Amino acid sequence: MREEVTPSVRVFRQKKRPRRLPEKLLDIRMKLRLSQGGMSRRLGGEDSERAYISKYERGILEPPLVILLEYARAISTTGRGEYLEVLIDDSLEIPPHLPADPAKRDVRSSS
Repeated sequence: MREEVTPSVRVFRQKKRPRRLPEKLLDIRMKLRLSQGGMSRRLGGEDSERAYISKYERGILEPPLVILLEYARAISTTGRGEYLEVLIDDSLEIPPHLPADPAKRDVRSSS
């Protein structure tokens, strides 16, 4: 007798939010030696939008993908956003010197 195979229903579990993201965003701003207003301008915003930078760094707001990509572009010498994964993966570290050269990529795991 042949068993009937029913298609499995894929249940999407809510992904864990990157817990270290606020810490990494603050680390980036400090290493680039920028004020919150300066970081806002660097990301393409206005100086008056520095309150968002503060909220991202304190974990009150999670930055949208376009902002995360701008952060990743800001820390790379190529400006291509190679470090996006580093921002969202809690096991990866921000490069010690910014802007960073992707050819010398050193994002050692923290675990």
